[in-house]
Amino acid sequence: MKHAIFAFTLAASPALADVSGDPVTLETLVDQAEMIRIADAIDAAVDAKDWRAARAQFTDEISVDFTSLTGGSPATIPADALIEGWSANLSGEKQSFHLRGNHRITFDGADAAVLHSHGYAWNQMASGALAENGGDALWEVWGTYVHGFERTQDGWRVNAMTFTATAERGNAYVRNTPGG
Repeated sequence: MKHAIFAFTLAASPALADVSGDPVTLETLVDQAEMIRIADAIDAAVDAKDWRAARAQFTDEISVDFTSLTGGSPATIPADALIEGWSANLSGEKQSFHLRGNHRITFDGADAAVLHSHGYAWNQMASGALAENGGDALWEVWGTYVHGFERTQDGWRVNAMTFTATAERGNAYVRNTPGG
């Protein structure tokens, strides 16, 4: 009986759904695994600078919100523009590493879902260009991601992405300056 009450409370509370996501069922198992694979594939493609593979994970337009890092306002932009921005910032010898965990997925009908996760990333530049900019070749950030997903004729694709930084350290020059 206690388990049934807990399960009902979890399913009935949107706030708890954000923390724990929807329960994994036989009906959602494949979809949830695919969404986690896609979010992780974006990170892996960005780190490998495989911009074509990264772009393939998105719908043609995407709502983005990176304002916790960049300021400005959330926007809806072509996915190609998002990838162009990433590729410009992570050019040359600038390296990145992204790690994601604590994936939680909530479905909105059969063709839409939201994935919440925690993330860590670092950027590193060759130290030669940094002597006059603090000397530290590393910048790292921790935070939370929210990926919106929609089911398309090609399968699940990301149509929204928000990153909210909770902590960062290192040289802001590395974060803000494209690699050489």
